[in-house]
Amino acid sequence: MKLTTKYFGEIDYSAEDVLHFPRGIFAFEEEREFLLLPFSGSDGTLLCLQSLATPQLAFVVMNPFTMNPAYAPVLQPEELSEMGVEESTELCYYVLCVVKNPVSTSTVNMKCPVVINDQTRIATQVILEGGEYGMRHLLSEFQAEEGSSC
Repeated sequence: MKLTTKYFGEIDYSAEDVLHFPRGIFAFEEEREFLLLPFSGSDGTLLCLQSLATPQLAFVVMNPFTMNPAYAPVLQPEELSEMGVEESTELCYYVLCVVKNPVSTSTVNMKCPVVINDQTRIATQVILEGGEYGMRHLLSEFQAEEGSSC
């Protein structure tokens, strides 16, 4: 199948590549299907969450573990059940990035990650309980570190 994207032009994809968001993403609840596309040269750290329904709708997301290896999101029991897993560690996490100029003033939302079950391709966005993570962490807070990824 073909899709016109915001950042990559026209691409080919297969049905197995599609992420299904049963409740959409915050403020975009009607958007239910996305592709996760890596930006060239980012080694899977910087990605694009591209809507299938709206070609100009794409979010820049990052692997939070490469910025903060100690990042340890914990989902609530009902969220784990909805995702079809027993432990938060069974899931993949990505954080939304607001890209600004200069890049050092860009921020990431560690409090509301996009969560993906890589086996079922079901995804959701959650709000983590507690005050450990914020919604606007400056990229400059993080040193370039290697971390785990899905």
